[in-house]
Amino acid sequence: MQEGAEDGRVAVIDEDDDESLMAETAAGNRAAFDRLTRRHLRRSLALAHRVVGNASDAEEVVQDAFLQIWTHADRWRGDGTRFSTWLYRIVVNRSIDYRRRKSFQPLDDAVEIVDPAVGADGLLAERQLSAAVDAAIAALPERQRAALSLCYYQEMNCAEASEVLNVSVSAMESLLVRARRMVRTRLNSLIRQKDGDEK
Repeated sequence: MQEGAEDGRVAVIDEDDDESLMAETAAGNRAAFDRLTRRHLRRSLALAHRVVGNASDAEEVVQDAFLQIWTHADRWRGDGTRFSTWLYRIVVNRSIDYRRRKSFQPLDDAVEIVDPAVGADGLLAERQLSAAVDAAIAALPERQRAALSLCYYQEMNCAEASEVLNVSVSAMESLLVRARRMVRTRLNSLIRQKDGDEK
């Protein structure tokens, strides 16, 4: 595939290589940047949504992250770090900064599809459990919430996620252990509270 760069030259773009696309982006090739954006937009939005708590804020964060990549593309070193790792690090950092700047109130803005086979009681129980898990995750410190999001929702292994958060693998494992413990404790507390309310 050939695309024109802003300076009028023609560049050949390998569609399967993020690093080559990023090098072309650094040279001012808008088509290469558009290809990178399309390739990584969905995962970036999902990651930001898990950290900031709602879709519209996630869109703002990701737009800001991609704008940063476009305007500072010349800072890309490509020294063995995968582009996706660099991108997700930017998205996580922007998400954490966004949460710090804005007072956070989690919103459940996802469209819910109702299974007609599930009765009203079952649906209510599912919603309550989902809301309790979401609230427990939202109450985590930002780094722990980001670690959970990377490993469970973005399906990265600890080594990949540790690169994104710029921590060691053992520090990532520690973040995950603490996050799971805090979520479990909060959910157990809610269960005990509910059991006490029913008596």
